[in-house]
Amino acid sequence: MIPFTDEELMQPVRNVIDKVRPSLALDGGDIAFLTVKNGTVYVQLQGACVGCGSSGNTLKYGVERQLRMDIHPELTVINVPQGMEDSIESY
Repeated sequence: MIPFTDEELMQPVRNVIDKVRPSLALDGGDIAFLTVKNGTVYVQLQGACVGCGSSGNTLKYGVERQLRMDIHPELTVINVPQGMEDSIESY
């Protein structure tokens, strides 16, 4: 159980996203933070990350790992494909 509300997680998650953004930019990618719902972080991989075969690993071992180290070990990250932002509840 994550001991923070979604609201309390917003700023710390933004900070972590900003921390990993430069490493994604090196490969021509980017990441947008969408929201936190029920302790799950929703992001959108952008740029060269879209359609890249390594994007799943980037999400799991880059972004999610950093969130778990910096904030809480039970956080999960889900990539919301472009155009699906209104359907976050279905993930």
